[in-house]
Amino acid sequence: MREILFYRTKAGGNPIEEFLDALNAKQARKVTMVLRIIEEFERVPKQYFKKLSGTEDIWEIRIQEGREIYRLLGFFEGTNRILLVHAFKKKSRKIRSKDLNVAESRRRDYLSRNKR
Repeated sequence: MREILFYRTKAGGNPIEEFLDALNAKQARKVTMVLRIIEEFERVPKQYFKKLSGTEDIWEIRIQEGREIYRLLGFFEGTNRILLVHAFKKKSRKIRSKDLNVAESRRRDYLSRNKR
């Protein structure tokens, strides 16, 4: 079983919660369903969850609700904890380098502030 957590900025902001709060009820239910699948099932279909090649260990959660496509990016902290650091509505086939840069920057920020 995995645990999904949301990144907090140094100032205390929570970009994932802000993104989810902007969704309508139907979209939010779909996102919640996919997050539960990732938390509860050992084997998650690639249509929902996969590692992005060419990144610093960034994983992508993929959600489609009707014609809308959402992506939540994060990384593993340990073996079963996933920290989500960036979320966006996908508008093209390819993930923009801007979105990957945000995810990698937040990953580095989190790791630098949470050294153990």
